[in-house]
Amino acid sequence: MEMKEKISVIVTVYNIESYLSRAVDSILAQTYQNLEVLLIDDGSADRSGAFCDAYAKADRRVRVIHQANGGAYSARNTGLSAASGELVTFVDGDDWIDPDMYERLLCAMRQHRADLAVCRYRKVFEDRTVDASTRREAVFEGQELLAKYLEEDEDWLIQTAVWNKLWRRELSQGLVFPKSLYEDMAFTIRLLARSKRSVYLDRAYYNYFCGRAESTTNLGLNEHTFDDLIPNFYERSAWLTQIGRADLALLQDYFLYKRLLLFYTAVARSRDPQKKERLAFLRQKLQEGRGSYPEIFGIPQANPNEYRKLKLFLRSPLLYRAAMRINDSVLIPIKTRRSRW
Repeated sequence: MEMKEKISVIVTVYNIESYLSRAVDSILAQTYQNLEVLLIDDGSADRSGAFCDAYAKADRRVRVIHQANGGAYSARNTGLSAASGELVTFVDGDDWIDPDMYERLLCAMRQHRADLAVCRYRKVFEDRTVDASTRREAVFEGQELLAKYLEEDEDWLIQTAVWNKLWRRELSQGLVFPKSLYEDMAFTIRLLARSKRSVYLDRAYYNYFCGRAESTTNLGLNEHTFDDLIPNFYERSAWLTQIGRADLALLQDYFLYKRLLLFYTAVARSRDPQKKERLAFLRQKLQEGRGSYPEIFGIPQANPNEYRKLKLFLRSPLLYRAAMRINDSVLIPIKTRRSRW
């Protein structure tokens, strides 16, 4: 295919010397060669910075920016500001991409005159790889992709991450990643909302490495869940309402309150030293939303069983916890055995 348009690939780098070569090599080996590879060294204390400089000397497409450690959101914003390509994307420094990822995504964008493309990704563990790729391809008009993303349907692996997406640079003009451990949440929802036409390829071209214990997705429930993740969901709901998509705010709130119930169960069963405070926080949040529940759980995507669980919780958190113990220890094993018969 013609390579007239340049793709800016932004890689945030922080203490990943063991993984960096795999990531950068996979980018430089792309069948689509008109690339600008921006390596943003976010104050690494290991040899990552030196590795970045070596790549810049070896390949003129590589640019390195060294900065004091500011976190992933800061490094991503630096990359966005420095990008000069007509198209923009990201790669996490501990992941890697298939050789034809950008050729496939850009070809689909050109074919459908889209301003954004998304692909599925495979999850790579130390002992296995999970890949549910199909041959499906879909084109979305306006905010249809945003709605599909908010449905959280695993058959459409759109996800919050920016690294399985390629978009025209003007689409993210003026957008920034907020200071947050979950910086993608605010950025991605706004990016998808701006798209006029997008294309989804249900084939994995991105390899998401799940082996690093310190990865954000491997943190489990912790202080960031309560100080950062949950507030992010509320902020997104308010923003969706603000832009006139109250329908999507209800959809997002449905999954938020499902999560809060799951968080409550997980904390109740944990040995968390802050267990009492966190249970109280979750009870308060679940009580605060009760006036909106008939509307939230009345949307077409809502599962009636989830509303029944919530009503039980509102009646008595203790009864809810007892019911969940019975569900997990008795009902689910019975259903599992029956499904095998």
